[in-house]
Amino acid sequence: MEKNGLFSQRIRLRHLHTFVAVAQQGTLGRAAETLNLSQPALSKTLNELEQLTGTRLFERGRLGAQLTLMGEQFLTHAVKVLDALNTAGQSLTRKDEHTPDVVRIGALPTAALGILPAVIGQFHKQQRNITLQVATMNNPMLLAGLKSGELDLGIGRMSDPELMSGLNYELLFLESLKLVVRPNHPLLNDTVTLSRVMEWPVVVSPKGTVPRQTAETLLQAQGCKLPPGCIETLSASLSRQLTVDFDYVWFVPSGAVKEDLRQGTLVSLPVPSTGAGEPIGVLTRVDSPLSSAAQTLLSSIRKSMPV
Repeated sequence: MEKNGLFSQRIRLRHLHTFVAVAQQGTLGRAAETLNLSQPALSKTLNELEQLTGTRLFERGRLGAQLTLMGEQFLTHAVKVLDALNTAGQSLTRKDEHTPDVVRIGALPTAALGILPAVIGQFHKQQRNITLQVATMNNPMLLAGLKSGELDLGIGRMSDPELMSGLNYELLFLESLKLVVRPNHPLLNDTVTLSRVMEWPVVVSPKGTVPRQTAETLLQAQGCKLPPGCIETLSASLSRQLTVDFDYVWFVPSGAVKEDLRQGTLVSLPVPSTGAGEPIGVLTRVDSPLSSAAQTLLSSIRKSMPV
């Protein structure tokens, strides 16, 4: 039997659920909790899937599980299959009553915090009957969600050409990396150098993310490295609260803290950043026109950008 036929016969939904959960959660432990499985059982299922596909889908290390390039490509198909089954299930129980308009948005955590509150507030003044479903996620999940039809539009980053196939990308702004602290942080009474900053606890994005890579590049250029005992998280809300309440230094994309900096809730340290910044843009599907509600939301996003 050909390899593809064997794969189709032996692949099970549990393989796809396990794979997507690990991709979403970033570690086997958290994925196991989400699926209510033991970690050995989850690892066994993941190993079975990698044997069926004949390739490594994750690089597993001390800090978690990072998708390989083949894993990112497979994620698109896995999400599409699970979403199709979910849609089929909903169709069996759907009533004939009018379904309200829904726009489904996926965004990077820091982009959601920096862009969406003001956009959504203005949008709902004009479109009170539109339901907005907003999910924060990493960039591979965002691209997969768009390709599967699970999302209508996304706010994220460009990726490798093969992963961008079938998607439109429209640049919104360039996002620089800032180091921010609370206004009464002891560092502000000192001469601020990067080596001095690294004597304090740090909140930073996990390995494999663009903000983390930018942070490490900045530190290496100054002969520094991250201190032990970092808080590594994708949660912008958790990072913000830790920084507001305690003496953490937060490595954060600028868009996520523009309002906090304007209001003085957080203060940017005078540490020079590297490069012009990372491009953040709107992503949509090439072959699927946006609904009128999604078009209106996209217009609101564009209008919110500085000229």
